[in-house]
Amino acid sequence: MTATSSVHGMRRVVITGVGSVSALGQDWQSVKSNMLAGRSAVRRMDEWDIYPEMKTRLAAPVDDFVLPDTYRAKQKRSMGRVAQLAIVATQSALEEANLVGHDVIKSGRMGVSYGSATGSSAAALEFFSLLEQRSMSRINTTTYIRMMSHTAAVNIGVLFGTQGRVYTTTSACTAGSQGIGYAYEAIKSGQQDAMIAGGAEELCATQAAVFDTILAASLTSDPAQSPRPFDSNRDGLVLGEGATTLILESLEHAEQRGATVLAEVIGFGTNSDGGHLVRPKQETMEEVMRLALADAQLTPEAVGFVSAHATATRQGDITESAATHAVLGRKPVHSLKSYTGHSLGACGGFELWAAINMMQEGSFAPTLNLHEVEPECADLDYLQGSFRALETDVIMSNNFAFGGINTSLLVKRWSE
Repeated sequence: MTATSSVHGMRRVVITGVGSVSALGQDWQSVKSNMLAGRSAVRRMDEWDIYPEMKTRLAAPVDDFVLPDTYRAKQKRSMGRVAQLAIVATQSALEEANLVGHDVIKSGRMGVSYGSATGSSAAALEFFSLLEQRSMSRINTTTYIRMMSHTAAVNIGVLFGTQGRVYTTTSACTAGSQGIGYAYEAIKSGQQDAMIAGGAEELCATQAAVFDTILAASLTSDPAQSPRPFDSNRDGLVLGEGATTLILESLEHAEQRGATVLAEVIGFGTNSDGGHLVRPKQETMEEVMRLALADAQLTPEAVGFVSAHATATRQGDITESAATHAVLGRKPVHSLKSYTGHSLGACGGFELWAAINMMQEGSFAPTLNLHEVEPECADLDYLQGSFRALETDVIMSNNFAFGGINTSLLVKRWSE
């Protein structure tokens, strides 16, 4: 058996580049520095005071984000903020993977698997004026391109010239993790040699209104105290934004071009609850983790750390913790949404990338604002207070979305 084949005849899949735009920073050192200092990116959204009926006022925007001047006006016209975030993250990922200008990009053997919960809200407003004002005066040739749910994926494909498969994962909180998982499957099965994968999201008051309406948004006034995943005093989620792009390749392709491998994707599971639209279901959460373990041909004992979805909602944290314990036992776990808020389509990529860096460094961040673990949460090893030294070769990253869409990814420390 060669090094490039897996134990069940499929190709091995590795990560060779990552780019991220987050409210905590644009590179790992900045992100880690903020986490070490116990700083979150959450702030009061004074901009939302114009919506007096909306109760939540906290979010984690990327305040310093500006699309670089290197992009031409013609290229910018088709991109709303969500696509711009995705493009910048993808450029950084391709640069780290040393793939800029590489023949594989336009060969048909490289595709895009990328998601967001929605397109750009600003563009949607241009269309809504047609319905409200009976006027097309605000609509132009790029309005739909910026508004459509797959705007990030197609803008990536057009700007960088990929001609392979395009998976447009618009599954809300699992958009990024499904993007990575489907990219992994496309390469593993031999359909593609490389994939641009991940997710992006732009912050919008309409998203906050969704969670406000279903009583799932945090009403805390102090940005330093919310969100509080797994904490007994948690009062709901806080929204964020950003983008994280991962470059996935077959191990054979990466070796042939002399690429530096960051980690290996070894398992992916996705399923659906088939029940309630917003209420989580423990049984199918458990099953998605078992699907990932089966795909990786691993036992639960092999998993050394779990990056939880944990949004700080009342029932979501309890159900997720119970499912995690039922499958894996008492594993170390944290939620990075305590630092970045819930960035919806962007969270899956960011959380996996951060967990990979922590695995490589042997040091994992605690859940911020976790002072007293919710008594109804399962008996997991919740990281609190400060970074924890922890050596493991395998991490699991889980995400769960509206509609009962569940994902679980397993990544292994790279070794020849």
